[in-house]
This record gives sequence, C-alpha cells and structure tokens, in this order.
Amino acid sequence: EPEVTIVSGLKDMVVSEGDDVTFRCQVSHESARDVEWKLQDVALQNNEMNEISVEKGKIHTLTLRKVTEQDIGTVTFRVGPHTSTA
Repeated sequence: EPEVTIVSGLKDMVVSEGDDVTFRCQVSHESARDVEWKLQDVALQNNEMNEISVEKGKIHTLTLRKVTEQDIGTVTFRVGPHTSTA
C-alpha cells in the first residue's frame, strides 16, 4: 500500500468568538487510514462541537463550531508519520 503524504497543508485562521472555523488538509491517496486531528495536543472526536469529514476522498476537514477563547491554539492534522499544523 503506497504511503499517504500531505499534498496541501493547513492554513492559519483568525476568527471571531462564536464563529465556526474550518481547516482543510489534502492528502495524496483516498481512503487514508491512521488520520488524527488535534487541538492543543488533545485528540478531537467527531461530535456536535467538532465536525470531522472527508471531501472527495482526499480532502480532510475539521470544523470547530462556535469557537471560544479556550479554542485558541495549535490545530494538528496527522496522517501516518506526516503532520501539518496551523
């Protein structure tokens, strides 16, 4: 199985408190396994506050809903040994 790499990394975002923010990371192959999103080194799960999805098989997205000051920090996307941060 070919190694999945990050083709297009995360971009830094600035948003107002109470807004939603979406991060996107494109990978080289569809059906990437071993994918993880983190905020401030805490692994994120798909729930009502964090929407984690995949578009077109290769574009992994994380939407943080109604952000607060507590959400300030580093967002990390990891696939296998490769990471991207914003």
